[in-house]
Amino acid sequence: MTQDLEGRRALVTGGASGIGLACAEEFARRGAHVTIADRNADAAHAAAERVGGSAWVVDLSDTAAQEGLSLEVDILVNNAGIQKVAPIHEYDPETFRLIHRLMVESPFLLVRAALPHMYARGWGRVINISSAHGLRASPFKVAYVSAKHALEGLSKVVALEGGPHGVTSNCINPGYVRTPLVEQQIADQARIHGIPEDEVVEKIMLTESAVKRLVAPEEVASLAGWLATDAAGMMTGASLAMDGGWTAR
Repeated sequence: MTQDLEGRRALVTGGASGIGLACAEEFARRGAHVTIADRNADAAHAAAERVGGSAWVVDLSDTAAQEGLSLEVDILVNNAGIQKVAPIHEYDPETFRLIHRLMVESPFLLVRAALPHMYARGWGRVINISSAHGLRASPFKVAYVSAKHALEGLSKVVALEGGPHGVTSNCINPGYVRTPLVEQQIADQARIHGIPEDEVVEKIMLTESAVKRLVAPEEVASLAGWLATDAAGMMTGASLAMDGGWTAR
C-alpha cells in the first residue's frame, strides 16, 4: 500500500476495537503514527502495539477533563460511542446525557483541541464516524439518533470554518457494522421486539437495506483512509452513506 500518510499523526477514539481499530490499522498501513484513545487500558495498549502506535487511556465521557486539551494531531477520528435501546418513556435520563457527552460534547472538545495545530500546518482531517442514524431515525434509540444528528451538524460547521485553513471535515454513515456494539444490540432488539435473536439481523437491522448483510469494519476504514489523504482535499462537509442502500429510500 502507498505510504500516503507518512509523517501524519492520527488520533482514533474508541480505537481498541471495531471500526476504530480497523481505522487505526488502515492509517498505520498508510504510514501514519496512530494514537489509540480508549477507556479499556489493556485493549488500548494491545491495539497500539498492534499498529506500532501509542495508547491514550481515557474516559471520553468525562468532558470536563477535556476542556484544556491541546492535541498535535493531523487526523482526528471521532469514533467512540455506546448504544442503549429503550422506549423514550422508559429511557434513563443519565444514560441520555452520557451518550451525548461521549458522542457530541467530546468530539467538539477534541476538534477544538486539534484545530490550532491543524491550522498552523495548513492541513487537517476530521473524520466523524456517524451512522445511517445520523440521517434517519429508528424507534427506541432516542439518545443515539439525536447524538448522531448533532454530530452531523458539528461536522458541517468544522468544514465551513476549517476550509480556508486546509482542514476538511466529513461524516461516514455506515449501516449496521459487525462490531461488539452491534452484537450487543441484537439481544436488546430481540427483547424489545419479542422475536428470537437470530431473526433480529434480517427482520430489524437489514429490513431497509438493499444489500442484505452487515457492513465490515474494514469497509468503513477504507473510506476513512481515503478521506485522510491529499486526494480527498475537496471532499468536505459531506455525509457519506455506506449502508447498502438504506438511506436511498
